[in-house]
Amino acid sequence: MTRSTVVIFIFLVSYICRTLGETCAENCGKKLDSCSCHPTCGSLGSCCSDYKEYCVDTSPYSGSILGGTDFVVLDADFNKSSHIVCRFDGKTNTVGYVDADGKGHCISPLLYETGWVSLQISSNNGTTFNRAGSWLSVHTGKLDSRFKAILVNSTKWQYYGTPDVGGILQLTWNTTLVNAEKVNIELWGYRETGEPYSESWQGEWLYLYSLAKDHPNNGSFSFLPKIAEDGFSSWELGALRVSSSIYPDGMWNVQAAWSEDHALAWHLEESFRQNSTGWALDKCLAWDQLENQLPNFLTEIIDCPCTLAQARADTGRFHTDYGCDIEKGSVCTYHPGSVHCVRAIQASPKYGAGQQCCYDSTGAQVLTADSIGGSTPDRAHDWGSPPFKKPPRIPGQSHWVYDVLSFYYCCLWSDNCNYYFKHRPSSDCRRYQSPRSAVVFGDPHFITFDDVSYSFNGKGEYTLVRSEKKQLTVQGRTEPVKDSGVTINATKLTAVAMREESSDIIEVRLNGRNDGLEVLRNQQTLSFAEQNWMDLQGVFLFSPSSTNVTVMFPSGAGVEVRRRGETMTTTVLLPEEFKDSTVGLLGKMNGDAKDDLTLSNGQLVQNHSNPEELFSFGASWAVQNTSALFTYDSEYLLNTYYFVPRHDPSFTPVFSVPENPDDPLNNQAAEICTGEGSQFCRYDVLVGRSPLIGNATRVSFQSHVSLVDDLKPVISCGWLPPPVNGKKQGTTYLQGAKVQFSCDEGYTLRGSEERTCQSNSRWSGEDTSCVVSNNIAGIVAGSVIGALTLIVIITMIILHSRKQKR
Repeated sequence: MTRSTVVIFIFLVSYICRTLGETCAENCGKKLDSCSCHPTCGSLGSCCSDYKEYCVDTSPYSGSILGGTDFVVLDADFNKSSHIVCRFDGKTNTVGYVDADGKGHCISPLLYETGWVSLQISSNNGTTFNRAGSWLSVHTGKLDSRFKAILVNSTKWQYYGTPDVGGILQLTWNTTLVNAEKVNIELWGYRETGEPYSESWQGEWLYLYSLAKDHPNNGSFSFLPKIAEDGFSSWELGALRVSSSIYPDGMWNVQAAWSEDHALAWHLEESFRQNSTGWALDKCLAWDQLENQLPNFLTEIIDCPCTLAQARADTGRFHTDYGCDIEKGSVCTYHPGSVHCVRAIQASPKYGAGQQCCYDSTGAQVLTADSIGGSTPDRAHDWGSPPFKKPPRIPGQSHWVYDVLSFYYCCLWSDNCNYYFKHRPSSDCRRYQSPRSAVVFGDPHFITFDDVSYSFNGKGEYTLVRSEKKQLTVQGRTEPVKDSGVTINATKLTAVAMREESSDIIEVRLNGRNDGLEVLRNQQTLSFAEQNWMDLQGVFLFSPSSTNVTVMFPSGAGVEVRRRGETMTTTVLLPEEFKDSTVGLLGKMNGDAKDDLTLSNGQLVQNHSNPEELFSFGASWAVQNTSALFTYDSEYLLNTYYFVPRHDPSFTPVFSVPENPDDPLNNQAAEICTGEGSQFCRYDVLVGRSPLIGNATRVSFQSHVSLVDDLKPVISCGWLPPPVNGKKQGTTYLQGAKVQFSCDEGYTLRGSEERTCQSNSRWSGEDTSCVVSNNIAGIVAGSVIGALTLIVIITMIILHSRKQKR
């Protein structure tokens, strides 16, 4: 179909839509006969006339999982008499309102899940719900502080009543979060009831009592805590809510600012204030007994990476723990001595458990057997896990109930961490296997999982990675490079699209403003203006900046996309489970470089240095029309990729760098392109005619080399205990590490005084023990003999005395 034909077609569709009057009411996401209610209709000019009225966006688009966010429905008009009801996730209703400007508002509800949930809006008091959108529910720990009430000096709140901790507590909030002159300060409590891991297991938030009523909405509240009355002091976990005084106490789903959930030390019973250590020990012992009855989750969680470098590089399976982040000053309240912690992204399959891994300033893993600040697994993953809604998969709160409160009982409010670490021991890294990485960068150049490097400058859409075993597909789109508007016979990667099993389809592409990346979910653009982390269907997204996106799948596969100048670099990380199951432009991940360049028909590239043969290899991996994952939301994309073969046979690139001593870019190429990988850089400068692209290629290549180095497997010999009645020096257990042993006074060391971790994963030397010293043994033996002699003498005296009496 020609370009002019496409333009005429789109015009006719738009005209017919307006003429026939098809509506988007209850049809959002669909392509109708005469017009469209699909997200791509805006850029294609094919929207039904009422698209924005019924397929709505909101501002803000996200808020706390605890609810209370007032958001406006954009581009939709309501009557002053409209009775708005907002339905979340198909079942939770809240009452909205129409403001003075005729704009509709909704109030987000308390939810027990994070991520995007469906939003339906009724303007007739719930009779029909004909407007549709979506709402992003956010974990309280990941929510920006601007959108929540702040516990000033939160440590004081949670240690209140322990020795030397008391006085006034203060709560602050942004007054714009609550549209009222007077507010109530309410305490809500959380608990989980029913038998764990049964159908009766439920989590619930309940209103407990108010700390203040009709308080001025001035953004601050201070009070001297009192012991809770009416039995409420038994609630140990909760959050404060600031809401308008016009609502009755504890009314659900009203506009409010919530604090983070926290340990309610400040309102606990008198016995806690009188003897917090004894009170906490009793709680710790009760928790210990409960844990003895619960199933063992430790066997199904992933092992920790051995080093901090591995932990930060394995982005498909691990992500920064917000409570201990080296990028934010390493404020590690629960892990003293650590500088950075990561959490396993995916919860364990059966029990929804989590893994946490912490590291010290040397990059070594910190273990609980050596330090209170060590890595600890979690019975309930802090971030929750699908399908959410029930323990132990409720985000945040289930983790508090089973993993955090118990840490307060045993470690923070008393000195009995041995009970806690008995059930939450660090897992070392002896079973950890680093992922393999492959990368696409520059004009474009490829380094496969088995470290084969080559260039392929085809124009089209191609399979980068496909694994039938894991049902993972990653596709890439290439476009010709342009120099001052003139097309050059070289291409660059401009978009990648991916999906695993039945997950949402994620597409990342260079944005039209040439300053960042655009992310699409199921062909609809996502905004990261409010949140940089998103829980989606079968996939997680993290975008800390407009040029940086990480996609994480349940299999542990990770895809990192970075914009560098005019190009994008895509790195794919796959765990060992993908071995022998991958095909595509990034090769077969099996440790054998010889079969990496295999055409889609199974034939091998015979000569890796032949650019024409490499070009045929790349072309063979063109995406089939039926399996394409990309979005075609412009005339250009339709004409260039959708209506034509996915590999453009008419485009022939320049296969090698021309030798031209008069080329004005020679000097810049010589200056920029040095060292390993310089051939890629030189191509992009001299063929792509862009020193900027060449420099980006150099940076991308060096970054990949560093990543591979960070992910190199290391040898671990496992933890070594100190001898009984002795000590050890050294808490690193990787190859080359040394551990020294010594004995307490009066004891002699047997075995090895120093042991070294060897390349065979075994410790050198012999097991170490401390035995009673010889002089002590002599003293003990002498004492025993003396005692026996004394007994004999006394016995003889008694017998002699009895004989005399007779």
